[in-house]
Amino acid sequence: MQRIVVLAGGIGGARFLRGLTSAAPDADITVIGNTGDDIHLFGLKVCPDLDTVMYTLGGGIHEEQGWGRADETFAVKEELAAYGVGPEWFGLGDRDFATHIVRTQMISAGYPLSAVTQALCERWQPGVRLLPMSDDRVETHVMIDDPDGTDGARKAVHFQEYWVRLRAQVPARAIVPVGAEQAKPAPGVLEAIAAADVILFPPSNPVVSIGTILAVPGVREAVAAAGAPVVGLSPIVGDAPVRGMADKVLAAVGVESTASAVARHYGPGLIDGWLVDTVDAGRTAEVEAAGIRCRAVPLMMTDVEATARMAAEALALAEEVRA
Repeated sequence: MQRIVVLAGGIGGARFLRGLTSAAPDADITVIGNTGDDIHLFGLKVCPDLDTVMYTLGGGIHEEQGWGRADETFAVKEELAAYGVGPEWFGLGDRDFATHIVRTQMISAGYPLSAVTQALCERWQPGVRLLPMSDDRVETHVMIDDPDGTDGARKAVHFQEYWVRLRAQVPARAIVPVGAEQAKPAPGVLEAIAAADVILFPPSNPVVSIGTILAVPGVREAVAAAGAPVVGLSPIVGDAPVRGMADKVLAAVGVESTASAVARHYGPGLIDGWLVDTVDAGRTAEVEAAGIRCRAVPLMMTDVEATARMAAEALALAEEVRA
């Protein structure tokens, strides 16, 4: 049985995984999920990326928006707002609240996040092994200019506030995964990477999703040392993010918003192969010149079948690299 490890964050990662499970139905798939987007709201621990993977693969996702639960209601959020309790910019639905209540209760009882995630997946049966990158608290913060400070003053805001409330409309000056340096990989993470036959980087945000996972000490080193081929799929198509505002955080780390620049950002010491969209076929030579095998294929996840073809292309490139 082929053992595939996927470093995933957010909507792009979750939708790619749905295609991968279709393309490789007999594979043993381990997903290492980003927890840098985690946030504490209303006394509850919210893990957006883990939940998006769980809901998407388990059939509970709101398909149109790609996050949150299907058939959602917002009575609790409305009641909290009536009491003047915020933040109002982060929309937790009633069904979603239940997940966060269970998670917070279990963590308060002493269970680590990895055990809690396994318990939640017992309900959803996502068909993959979902591991948080770490049981330790890591939160991605974004440094922005402080409009209330003196010239040159900056302040840190949680990534969710930057992404959801501010909608990435102000320049990101730096990205800081707070707590990452002290964090340890969750149980099973390094073992899964070492045992993998293929490691995939889906078209997730390379800075605040996959980049945050790689910031946990030992993870980047394990991927670089793995005997398996490592193949990534570009989240940038035609010099723009397919979804979201990845260009804003790429700029914060000095990386151009192009498919080839993201490949070089990861580097040949980390990835062996890279897929770009057919509209970026002219950039394959730049990636190959950096020492990374590159192919141009359709990368738009328009439906499960198209996404499965993308995943199959990634697995085929991995075999090409291995040979």
